[in-house]
Amino acid sequence: MAGFRFPSSGLRALRPEAFGVDPSGERMARIRRSPHFRDGVFQNPGGAARTRPSGSMLEFAKVFFDRDTRPRRAPKSPVPIHPTTYADLAKPPVDGLRLTWMGHSSVLAEIDGRRVLFDPVWGERCSPFPFAGPKRLHPVPLPLAALGPVDVVVISHDHYDHLDLPTIKALVGTDTLFAVPLGVGAHLEHWGVPADRLRELDWHETTKIGGLTLTATPARHFCGRGLRNTQHTLWASWVVASDEHRIYHSGDTGYFEGFKDIGAEHGPFDATMIQLGAYSDFWPDIHMTPDEAVRAHLDLQGGDPAAGVMLPIHWGTFNLATHPWAEPAERTTRATHKAGVTMAAPVCGEPFEPASVPPVTPWWRAAAEEPAEGWPTWPPVVAGPDGADAQDAQAAPDALDTQDTQDRPDRPGSVAVG
Repeated sequence: MAGFRFPSSGLRALRPEAFGVDPSGERMARIRRSPHFRDGVFQNPGGAARTRPSGSMLEFAKVFFDRDTRPRRAPKSPVPIHPTTYADLAKPPVDGLRLTWMGHSSVLAEIDGRRVLFDPVWGERCSPFPFAGPKRLHPVPLPLAALGPVDVVVISHDHYDHLDLPTIKALVGTDTLFAVPLGVGAHLEHWGVPADRLRELDWHETTKIGGLTLTATPARHFCGRGLRNTQHTLWASWVVASDEHRIYHSGDTGYFEGFKDIGAEHGPFDATMIQLGAYSDFWPDIHMTPDEAVRAHLDLQGGDPAAGVMLPIHWGTFNLATHPWAEPAERTTRATHKAGVTMAAPVCGEPFEPASVPPVTPWWRAAAEEPAEGWPTWPPVVAGPDGADAQDAQAAPDALDTQDTQDRPDRPGSVAVG
Protein backbone atom coordinates (compact mmCIF):
# COMPACT_ATOMS: atom_id res chain seq x y z
CA MET A 1 0.00 0.00 0.00
CA ALA A 2 3.03 2.29 0.04
CA GLY A 3 2.25 5.42 -1.92
CA PHE A 4 -1.52 4.84 -1.92
CA ARG A 5 -3.61 8.01 -1.97
CA PHE A 6 -7.34 8.45 -1.76
CA PRO A 7 -8.27 9.37 -5.35
CA SER A 8 -11.00 11.88 -4.53
CA SER A 9 -12.20 14.12 -1.76
CA GLY A 10 -15.30 11.89 -1.54
CA LEU A 11 -13.23 8.81 -0.68
CA ARG A 12 -11.08 10.86 1.69
CA ALA A 13 -14.25 11.65 3.60
CA LEU A 14 -14.69 7.89 4.18
CA ARG A 15 -11.30 7.67 5.87
CA PRO A 16 -11.84 6.19 9.36
CA GLU A 17 -11.34 8.72 12.13
CA ALA A 18 -8.98 6.29 13.86
CA PHE A 19 -6.50 6.68 10.98
CA GLY A 20 -5.70 10.11 12.35
CA VAL A 21 -3.99 12.65 10.10
CA ASP A 22 -0.56 13.26 8.66
CA PRO A 23 1.49 16.09 10.16
CA SER A 24 1.39 19.36 8.27
CA GLY A 25 2.29 23.04 8.56
CA GLU A 26 4.74 24.04 11.29
CA ARG A 27 4.64 20.52 12.75
CA MET A 28 5.86 19.09 9.44
CA ALA A 29 8.47 21.82 9.18
CA ARG A 30 9.76 20.86 12.60
CA ILE A 31 9.88 17.21 11.54
CA ARG A 32 11.99 18.11 8.51
CA ARG A 33 14.43 19.93 10.80
CA SER A 34 14.89 16.86 13.00
CA PRO A 35 18.38 15.31 12.82
CA HIS A 36 16.61 11.93 12.77
CA PHE A 37 14.55 12.69 9.65
CA ARG A 38 16.31 12.02 6.37
CA ASP A 39 15.28 11.17 2.80
CA GLY A 40 11.67 11.92 3.66
CA VAL A 41 11.34 9.51 6.62
CA PHE A 42 12.44 9.09 10.23
CA GLN A 43 15.51 6.91 10.52
CA ASN A 44 16.13 4.09 12.99
CA PRO A 45 19.22 3.92 15.18
CA GLY A 46 21.51 1.15 14.02
CA GLY A 47 20.42 1.35 10.40
CA ALA A 48 17.35 0.26 8.48
CA ALA A 49 14.97 -2.09 10.27
CA ARG A 50 12.76 -4.68 8.65
CA THR A 51 9.16 -3.73 9.43
CA ARG A 52 7.36 -6.47 7.52
CA PRO A 53 7.71 -10.28 7.62
CA SER A 54 10.96 -11.39 6.03
CA GLY A 55 10.88 -14.27 3.59
CA SER A 56 7.84 -15.16 1.52
CA MET A 57 4.32 -14.25 2.62
CA LEU A 58 3.38 -17.87 1.89
CA GLU A 59 5.89 -19.08 4.47
CA PHE A 60 4.56 -16.58 7.01
CA ALA A 61 0.94 -17.57 6.27
CA LYS A 62 1.76 -21.25 6.82
CA VAL A 63 3.11 -20.46 10.27
CA PHE A 64 0.38 -17.98 11.16
CA PHE A 65 -2.52 -20.23 10.17
CA ASP A 66 -1.00 -23.53 11.33
CA ARG A 67 -3.86 -25.56 12.82
CA ASP A 68 -1.73 -27.25 15.49
CA THR A 69 0.04 -24.21 16.93
CA ARG A 70 -2.59 -21.50 16.48
CA PRO A 71 -4.71 -22.48 19.54
CA ARG A 72 -1.71 -21.91 21.83
CA ARG A 73 -1.48 -18.27 20.76
CA ALA A 74 -4.49 -17.41 22.93
CA PRO A 75 -5.41 -18.45 26.47
CA LYS A 76 -7.70 -21.46 26.80
CA SER A 77 -9.22 -20.26 30.10
CA PRO A 78 -10.02 -16.82 31.52
CA VAL A 79 -6.88 -14.83 32.24
CA PRO A 80 -6.45 -14.03 35.94
CA ILE A 81 -7.09 -10.34 36.57
CA HIS A 82 -6.76 -8.28 39.72
CA PRO A 83 -9.76 -5.92 39.64
CA THR A 84 -7.98 -2.72 40.60
CA THR A 85 -9.97 -0.78 43.15
CA TYR A 86 -9.92 2.68 44.66
CA ALA A 87 -8.46 1.14 47.82
CA ASP A 88 -5.50 -0.22 45.84
CA LEU A 89 -4.54 3.23 44.62
CA ALA A 90 -5.79 5.53 47.41
CA LYS A 91 -2.93 4.84 49.80
CA PRO A 92 0.35 6.45 48.69
CA PRO A 93 3.19 4.03 47.90
CA VAL A 94 5.46 3.51 50.88
CA ASP A 95 8.63 4.15 48.88
CA GLY A 96 7.10 6.82 46.62
CA LEU A 97 6.98 4.62 43.50
CA ARG A 98 4.27 2.15 42.49
CA LEU A 99 3.50 0.54 39.14
CA THR A 100 0.28 -1.07 37.94
CA TRP A 101 0.40 -3.05 34.70
CA MET A 102 -3.00 -2.60 33.05
CA GLY A 103 -2.28 -5.06 30.22
CA HIS A 104 -0.17 -4.97 27.06
CA SER A 105 2.01 -1.82 27.29
CA SER A 106 -0.38 0.19 29.47
CA VAL A 107 1.15 0.99 32.86
CA LEU A 108 0.09 3.44 35.57
CA ALA A 109 3.16 4.81 37.33
CA GLU A 110 2.69 6.65 40.61
CA ILE A 111 5.93 8.49 41.21
CA ASP A 112 6.44 10.81 44.16
CA GLY A 113 2.93 12.18 44.19
CA ARG A 114 2.43 12.33 40.41
CA ARG A 115 0.59 9.89 38.16
CA VAL A 116 1.86 8.92 34.71
CA LEU A 117 -0.11 6.67 32.36
CA PHE A 118 1.91 4.99 29.62
CA ASP A 119 0.32 3.87 26.31
CA PRO A 120 -3.25 3.57 27.63
CA VAL A 121 -5.37 1.17 25.58
CA TRP A 122 -8.84 0.56 27.01
CA GLY A 123 -10.50 -0.27 23.66
CA GLU A 124 -11.76 -3.75 22.78
CA ARG A 125 -9.65 -4.02 19.62
CA CYS A 126 -6.31 -2.58 18.51
CA SER A 127 -7.70 -1.68 15.12
CA PRO A 128 -9.22 1.27 13.24
CA PHE A 129 -12.48 -0.70 13.08
CA PRO A 130 -14.72 -1.74 15.98
CA PHE A 131 -15.72 -4.97 14.20
CA ALA A 132 -12.35 -6.35 13.07
CA GLY A 133 -8.77 -6.67 14.21
CA PRO A 134 -7.03 -8.18 17.24
CA LYS A 135 -9.47 -8.36 20.16
CA ARG A 136 -8.65 -8.20 23.86
CA LEU A 137 -7.87 -11.57 25.43
CA HIS A 138 -8.84 -10.33 28.89
CA PRO A 139 -10.88 -7.42 30.26
CA VAL A 140 -9.29 -4.22 31.53
CA PRO A 141 -8.76 -4.39 35.31
CA LEU A 142 -10.84 -1.27 35.92
CA PRO A 143 -12.86 1.27 33.90
CA LEU A 144 -10.83 4.24 32.68
CA ALA A 145 -13.16 6.63 34.51
CA ALA A 146 -12.36 4.84 37.79
CA LEU A 147 -8.62 5.39 37.40
CA GLY A 148 -8.77 8.88 38.83
CA PRO A 149 -6.81 11.98 37.78
CA VAL A 150 -3.68 11.48 35.70
CA ASP A 151 -1.01 14.17 35.44
CA VAL A 152 0.40 13.07 32.09
CA VAL A 153 -0.33 10.43 29.47
CA VAL A 154 2.81 9.24 27.68
CA ILE A 155 2.52 7.75 24.18
CA SER A 156 5.39 5.76 22.66
CA HIS A 157 4.20 5.72 19.03
CA ASP A 158 1.07 5.75 16.90
CA HIS A 159 0.34 2.04 16.33
CA TYR A 160 -3.15 0.94 17.34
CA ASP A 161 -2.05 -1.18 20.28
CA HIS A 162 -0.38 1.89 21.84
CA LEU A 163 -2.46 4.84 20.67
CA ASP A 164 -6.14 3.99 21.05
CA LEU A 165 -8.80 6.38 19.73
CA PRO A 166 -11.58 5.44 22.21
CA THR A 167 -9.17 5.91 25.12
CA ILE A 168 -7.88 9.26 23.88
CA LYS A 169 -11.45 10.45 23.31
CA ALA A 170 -12.29 9.54 26.91
CA LEU A 171 -9.27 11.49 28.16
CA VAL A 172 -10.01 14.62 26.12
CA GLY A 173 -12.49 15.76 28.76
CA THR A 174 -9.94 15.54 31.58
CA ASP A 175 -7.12 17.91 32.52
CA THR A 176 -4.31 15.49 31.70
CA LEU A 177 -1.37 16.55 29.58
CA PHE A 178 0.02 14.36 26.80
CA ALA A 179 3.71 13.70 26.13
CA VAL A 180 4.15 12.26 22.63
CA PRO A 181 6.89 11.73 20.03
CA LEU A 182 7.33 14.27 17.27
CA GLY A 183 4.45 14.20 14.77
CA VAL A 184 2.05 12.14 16.91
CA GLY A 185 0.45 15.32 18.17
CA ALA A 186 -1.30 15.67 14.79
CA HIS A 187 -3.47 12.64 15.58
CA LEU A 188 -4.35 13.90 19.04
CA GLU A 189 -5.27 17.40 17.87
CA HIS A 190 -7.45 15.82 15.17
CA TRP A 191 -9.26 13.89 17.91
CA GLY A 192 -9.89 16.96 20.04
CA VAL A 193 -6.88 17.31 22.35
CA PRO A 194 -6.07 21.04 22.69
CA ALA A 195 -2.62 22.02 21.45
CA ASP A 196 -1.73 23.54 24.83
CA ARG A 197 -2.07 20.12 26.46
CA LEU A 198 0.51 18.55 24.13
CA ARG A 199 4.22 18.16 24.80
CA GLU A 200 5.67 16.87 21.51
CA LEU A 201 9.29 15.78 21.64
CA ASP A 202 12.07 14.62 19.36
CA TRP A 203 14.57 12.10 20.69
CA HIS A 204 16.73 13.54 23.50
CA GLU A 205 14.32 16.43 24.11
CA THR A 206 12.93 16.96 27.60
CA THR A 207 9.85 18.50 29.16
CA LYS A 208 8.97 19.15 32.80
CA ILE A 209 5.50 18.42 34.13
CA GLY A 210 4.60 18.82 37.80
CA GLY A 211 8.05 18.12 39.18
CA LEU A 212 8.72 15.28 36.74
CA THR A 213 11.27 15.36 33.93
CA LEU A 214 10.18 13.42 30.84
CA THR A 215 12.69 12.64 28.10
CA ALA A 216 11.98 11.03 24.74
CA THR A 217 14.75 8.54 24.00
CA PRO A 218 15.51 6.47 20.89
CA ALA A 219 13.83 3.19 19.97
CA ARG A 220 14.12 0.86 16.96
CA HIS A 221 10.67 0.55 15.43
CA PHE A 222 8.37 2.26 12.90
CA CYS A 223 5.03 4.07 12.72
CA GLY A 224 1.80 4.33 10.73
CA ARG A 225 -1.97 4.06 11.09
CA GLY A 226 -3.42 4.59 7.63
CA LEU A 227 -3.34 2.87 4.26
CA ARG A 228 0.03 4.37 3.55
CA ASN A 229 2.91 4.54 5.96
CA THR A 230 4.52 7.95 5.56
CA GLN A 231 7.04 7.47 8.42
CA HIS A 232 6.25 11.07 9.38
CA THR A 233 5.60 10.35 13.06
CA LEU A 234 8.37 9.37 15.43
CA TRP A 235 8.52 6.40 17.79
CA ALA A 236 10.24 6.65 21.17
CA SER A 237 11.08 5.11 24.49
CA TRP A 238 10.65 7.32 27.56
CA VAL A 239 12.53 8.23 30.71
CA VAL A 240 10.51 9.72 33.57
CA ALA A 241 12.42 11.07 36.55
CA SER A 242 11.58 12.79 39.82
CA ASP A 243 14.04 13.96 42.43
CA GLU A 244 13.87 10.51 44.04
CA HIS A 245 13.06 7.96 41.31
CA ARG A 246 13.75 7.10 37.68
CA ILE A 247 11.73 4.78 35.46
CA TYR A 248 12.00 3.73 31.82
CA HIS A 249 9.32 2.60 29.33
CA SER A 250 10.64 1.00 26.16
CA GLY A 251 7.59 1.39 23.91
CA ASP A 252 8.09 -1.01 21.01
CA THR A 253 11.65 -1.61 19.92
CA GLY A 254 14.14 -4.06 18.59
CA TYR A 255 17.39 -4.52 20.45
CA PHE A 256 20.11 -1.97 19.65
CA GLU A 257 23.31 -0.72 21.24
CA GLY A 258 21.68 2.59 22.12
CA PHE A 259 20.25 1.13 25.34
CA LYS A 260 23.74 1.51 26.82
CA ASP A 261 23.79 5.21 25.93
CA ILE A 262 20.32 5.75 27.44
CA GLY A 263 21.43 4.03 30.62
CA ALA A 264 24.66 6.00 30.82
CA GLU A 265 22.85 9.33 30.41
CA HIS A 266 19.66 8.72 32.40
CA GLY A 267 20.07 5.58 34.52
CA PRO A 268 20.20 3.59 36.61
CA PHE A 269 16.45 3.05 36.93
CA ASP A 270 14.28 1.91 39.80
CA ALA A 271 12.21 0.05 37.22
CA THR A 272 12.28 -0.66 33.51
CA MET A 273 9.13 -1.56 31.60
CA ILE A 274 10.40 -3.61 28.67
CA GLN A 275 8.62 -4.88 25.55
CA LEU A 276 9.16 -8.61 25.09
CA GLY A 277 6.02 -9.98 23.44
CA ALA A 278 4.88 -10.22 19.81
CA TYR A 279 8.42 -11.12 18.75
CA SER A 280 9.12 -13.23 15.68
CA ASP A 281 11.91 -14.38 13.41
CA PHE A 282 9.85 -12.76 10.66
CA TRP A 283 10.47 -9.25 12.14
CA PRO A 284 13.56 -9.47 14.37
CA ASP A 285 14.51 -5.80 14.08
CA ILE A 286 11.45 -4.14 15.64
CA HIS A 287 10.44 -6.28 18.66
CA MET A 288 12.59 -7.94 21.29
CA THR A 289 12.61 -11.53 22.50
CA PRO A 290 12.71 -12.10 26.28
CA ASP A 291 16.47 -12.72 26.14
CA GLU A 292 17.05 -9.49 24.23
CA ALA A 293 14.80 -7.64 26.65
CA VAL A 294 16.88 -8.79 29.62
CA ARG A 295 20.00 -7.72 27.78
CA ALA A 296 18.41 -4.30 27.19
CA HIS A 297 17.52 -4.02 30.88
CA LEU A 298 21.12 -4.74 31.83
CA ASP A 299 22.37 -2.18 29.32
CA LEU A 300 20.03 0.41 30.81
CA GLN A 301 21.35 -0.41 34.30
CA GLY A 302 24.99 -0.05 33.32
CA GLY A 303 25.45 -3.81 33.35
CA ASP A 304 24.49 -4.13 37.03
CA PRO A 305 21.97 -6.98 37.53
CA ALA A 306 21.31 -5.82 41.11
CA ALA A 307 20.01 -2.45 39.92
CA GLY A 308 16.28 -1.96 39.62
CA VAL A 309 13.38 -4.19 38.62
CA MET A 310 12.27 -5.35 35.18
CA LEU A 311 8.54 -5.40 34.35
CA PRO A 312 7.69 -7.34 31.16
CA ILE A 313 5.14 -5.55 28.97
CA HIS A 314 3.58 -5.95 25.51
CA TRP A 315 2.34 -9.48 26.08
CA GLY A 316 -0.79 -11.28 27.24
CA THR A 317 -3.51 -8.87 26.03
CA PHE A 318 -3.57 -9.19 22.23
CA ASN A 319 -2.63 -12.00 19.85
CA LEU A 320 -0.09 -10.23 17.62
CA ALA A 321 2.50 -12.90 16.78
CA THR A 322 2.97 -16.63 16.25
CA HIS A 323 4.50 -17.58 19.58
CA PRO A 324 2.39 -19.28 22.29
CA TRP A 325 0.48 -16.90 24.55
CA ALA A 326 2.38 -17.85 27.73
CA GLU A 327 5.83 -18.13 26.15
CA PRO A 328 7.01 -14.57 26.92
CA ALA A 329 6.39 -15.04 30.64
CA GLU A 330 7.97 -18.51 30.74
CA ARG A 331 11.08 -17.42 28.86
CA THR A 332 11.50 -14.22 30.83
CA THR A 333 11.47 -15.94 34.22
CA ARG A 334 14.41 -18.06 33.10
CA ALA A 335 16.30 -15.26 31.39
CA THR A 336 16.03 -12.90 34.36
CA HIS A 337 17.16 -15.49 36.87
CA LYS A 338 20.05 -16.59 34.70
CA ALA A 339 21.18 -12.96 34.53
CA GLY A 340 20.51 -12.26 38.22
CA VAL A 341 17.86 -9.66 37.35
CA THR A 342 14.80 -9.08 39.54
CA MET A 343 11.61 -9.57 37.55
CA ALA A 344 8.17 -8.29 38.50
CA ALA A 345 5.35 -10.53 37.29
CA PRO A 346 2.11 -9.15 38.71
CA VAL A 347 -1.29 -10.29 37.60
CA CYS A 348 -2.76 -7.62 35.33
CA GLY A 349 -4.14 -4.81 37.50
CA GLU A 350 -2.15 -5.72 40.61
CA PRO A 351 -0.14 -2.73 41.93
CA PHE A 352 3.38 -3.33 43.22
CA GLU A 353 6.27 -1.26 44.50
CA PRO A 354 9.66 -1.87 42.87
CA ALA A 355 11.28 -1.51 46.29
CA SER A 356 9.53 -4.71 47.47
CA VAL A 357 8.64 -6.95 44.56
CA PRO A 358 6.48 -9.99 45.43
CA PRO A 359 7.80 -13.45 44.55
CA VAL A 360 7.01 -14.64 41.04
CA THR A 361 4.37 -17.33 40.65
CA PRO A 362 3.44 -18.81 37.24
CA TRP A 363 -0.14 -17.49 37.26
CA TRP A 364 -0.29 -17.55 33.45
CA ARG A 365 -0.18 -21.36 33.41
CA ALA A 366 -3.73 -21.54 34.76
CA ALA A 367 -5.00 -19.81 31.61
CA ALA A 368 -2.64 -21.21 28.96
CA GLU A 369 -2.85 -24.43 26.98
CA GLU A 370 -0.24 -26.73 28.42
CA PRO A 371 2.58 -27.62 25.99
CA ALA A 372 2.54 -31.17 24.62
CA GLU A 373 5.73 -31.89 26.56
CA GLY A 374 4.21 -30.46 29.75
CA TRP A 375 5.21 -27.39 31.71
CA PRO A 376 8.90 -27.12 32.62
CA THR A 377 9.92 -27.85 36.19
CA TRP A 378 8.90 -25.13 38.61
CA PRO A 379 11.16 -23.77 39.99
CA PRO A 380 13.11 -24.24 36.76
CA VAL A 381 16.22 -26.31 36.40
CA VAL A 382 19.49 -24.45 35.88
CA ALA A 383 23.05 -25.57 35.18
CA GLY A 384 25.01 -26.51 38.26
CA PRO A 385 28.70 -25.69 38.86
CA ASP A 386 29.79 -28.91 37.17
CA GLY A 387 27.69 -28.15 34.09
CA ALA A 388 25.05 -30.72 34.99
CA ASP A 389 21.44 -29.76 35.55
CA ALA A 390 20.70 -28.91 39.15
CA GLN A 391 17.46 -27.89 40.80
CA ASP A 392 17.51 -24.30 42.09
CA ALA A 393 15.23 -25.14 44.98
CA GLN A 394 12.58 -27.63 45.97
CA ALA A 395 10.27 -24.93 47.25
CA ALA A 396 6.67 -24.51 46.23
CA PRO A 397 5.87 -21.62 43.88
CA ASP A 398 4.86 -19.35 46.77
CA ALA A 399 8.39 -19.55 48.13
CA LEU A 400 10.28 -19.22 44.89
CA ASP A 401 12.57 -16.42 45.97
CA THR A 402 13.70 -17.82 49.32
CA GLN A 403 17.10 -19.03 48.14
CA ASP A 404 17.80 -15.93 46.09
CA THR A 405 17.07 -13.49 48.89
CA GLN A 406 19.24 -15.55 51.25
CA ASP A 407 22.10 -15.28 48.80
CA ARG A 408 21.51 -11.55 48.26
CA PRO A 409 19.86 -10.08 51.38
CA ASP A 410 20.05 -6.60 49.87
CA ARG A 411 17.58 -7.66 47.16
CA PRO A 412 14.09 -8.01 48.67
CA GLY A 413 11.75 -9.73 46.30
CA SER A 414 14.44 -11.16 44.03
CA VAL A 415 13.13 -13.87 41.75
CA ALA A 416 14.51 -17.37 42.15
CA VAL A 417 13.52 -18.80 38.81
CA GLY A 418 15.90 -19.99 36.17
